[in-house]
Amino acid sequence: MSDAATSSAHAPTIAVYPGSFDPITVGHIDILERAVKIFDHVIVAIGQHPTKPGFFPVEQRKKLIEQSAEHLRGFSVTGFSGLVVDFCREQGARVIVRGLRAVSDFEPEFQMGLANRDLDPELETVFLIPRPDRMFVSSSLVREIASHGGDYERYVSPAVARAMASKIAG
Repeated sequence: MSDAATSSAHAPTIAVYPGSFDPITVGHIDILERAVKIFDHVIVAIGQHPTKPGFFPVEQRKKLIEQSAEHLRGFSVTGFSGLVVDFCREQGARVIVRGLRAVSDFEPEFQMGLANRDLDPELETVFLIPRPDRMFVSSSLVREIASHGGDYERYVSPAVARAMASKIAG
């Protein structure tokens, strides 16, 4: 074995969990809970689209993620724009974490993972699967249910439910 393989000291493995998180759901939290158990530090990276303002502004999404995951350690939250591979390089991250909800998620996620590998061969993409009762939950589903006055609270944290209720009320 090499000295590097036998050494107990290693550079921390930083992972980036990118997404819109608009809003963060119980499915996102499930993936984050899994990721912080695997990696030394997870950066929840809120992608900022230049022409799409989103349901919540990025700063509010950041606060809602922090409140929704306050029971966890080993993560931070920040916004980013541009390519996720460039953001990963800037952060010293070696891993991209993505959640897979259904078979239909696989092909576009696989394609994105291959493109990211092509852009940066040192970067790995890891796919994590949420609990079965959370597999169908998405931000767009939550927004759709909420927009029609449905019971969306079970799919988000109490902090997100309050923020959504306030925004919907006006």
